Amino acid sequence: MTHTYNVTGMTCEGCKAKVTRLLTSVSGVKQVNIDLSKGEVAIEMEKHISTPQLAEALKEYPKYKISDSPHQMKEKSIIQEDEKSWLATYKPLLTVFAFITLVSLLTSFHDGRILGMQWMGNFMAGFFLVFSFFKMLDLKGFADSYAMYDIVAKKIKVYGLLYPFIELALGIAYLINFNAIITNWATIVVMGVSIIGVAQSVLNKKKIRCACLGAVFNLPMSTVTIVEDLLMIVMAIIMLVVL
Repeated sequence: MTHTYNVTGMTCEGCKAKVTRLLTSVSGVKQVNIDLSKGEVAIEMEKHISTPQLAEALKEYPKYKISDSPHQMKEKSIIQEDEKSWLATYKPLLTVFAFITLVSLLTSFHDGRILGMQWMGNFMAGFFLVFSFFKMLDLKGFADSYAMYDIVAKKIKVYGLLYPFIELALGIAYLINFNAIITNWATIVVMGVSIIGVAQSVLNKKKIRCACLGAVFNLPMSTVTIVEDLLMIVMAIIMLVVL
């Protein structure tokens, strides 16, 4: 495995050679490559070595300071998420789903029974409204995360900024019972396109953040996201069939 770090205090080729020698002496380090202009060091290691251990190797020369690069910090964040239990990792998403389900069931309860079609419409309205809200809390952060896997957002950056507003429009459409054919077909298309990028990331086992709840929660991409998108597509198809 290879990890990249920032190293400050290096000013010349002599510094580069010294830091290389010191870091190479750490047990488990196989190779050290330093980019002096960027102040970065790529370390190939047999197993994970903590940053404090690497810093210890440089302690004789206090001017050299090693720290995690932004990319390395993101990798650590993903590793920490992986180490959590499934329930702990997806607690925010499950809580949101439970909340939407409960409210939509209560608003669909009439004369002692739950109206199925009304429940689906209410659920979809709640889903799009709540999920768009979380995305709008940090539009740029969401757009950056979304562009990492969505097939449209990768090519058209502005789509990532517009997507939360598309979800908002769909939520309002379901809430006010706007033209069911247009609304459900729009949902099928939007969620269908979205699920392609999600499925590709999951199949390729990419360790990236899922942007379903925006940049507020650090949720890893997984089959849970596929189920979430697929559920909306299935509901939209059912609502079209029974029209």
